[in-house]
Amino acid sequence: MSQIVDEEAPGTETEDAADQRRLGERLHRLRDERKWSLTELAEESGVSRAMINRVERGVSSPTATILGRLSGAFGLTISQLLDDALDHEVPRTSDPDQARGVQRGATADSWTDPETGYRRRPVSSADFPADVTEVRLPAGREVAYPASAYAFLRHCIWVVDGTLEVVVGGTPTRLGAGDRIELGEPADTVYRNPGEDTVRYVVVVVRAPRARE
Repeated sequence: MSQIVDEEAPGTETEDAADQRRLGERLHRLRDERKWSLTELAEESGVSRAMINRVERGVSSPTATILGRLSGAFGLTISQLLDDALDHEVPRTSDPDQARGVQRGATADSWTDPETGYRRRPVSSADFPADVTEVRLPAGREVAYPASAYAFLRHCIWVVDGTLEVVVGGTPTRLGAGDRIELGEPADTVYRNPGEDTVRYVVVVVRAPRARE
């Protein structure tokens, strides 16, 4: 008699749960490196101690806005904050189509905001000098990031499909497919999809050059 094996056996960790756990471990490690208490990180980021504690323990998935606040507090981009939290398997094979550094779309890591369905997928690797990220934002949804998330960055947005409204410091700008915008001084920023279809856009982020002393 054949035995039926349960693929979701008790105690088996799902991929989402594993990513959530790794993100929590990453946050805890970054906080330890800076010798910050939960209270200090809460003050730096504007995220409550209770939420930070839940994220670190892997029992709560942060929203995009919370990630933006935390990354700004650590002086990291969101991609850098997520990098250690997601699995990155580099192909090691002699097959040219599976060459080192090639990342196939079907297997590329992504992170999804549990509140809005906003999904970001890294295009560039952690070693590349700029963060290049593909984002998909469902119809009727919006994601807000505080100015602190952009304090040390130069930021360019290019819309691939759909319509995106970018509200920078309270001033809205509507972008269609093929349009791009380069953001200036750090400001509270909202990404909004006013259309009926998912908008897809690419975000390129580089560190701003330091001012000469």
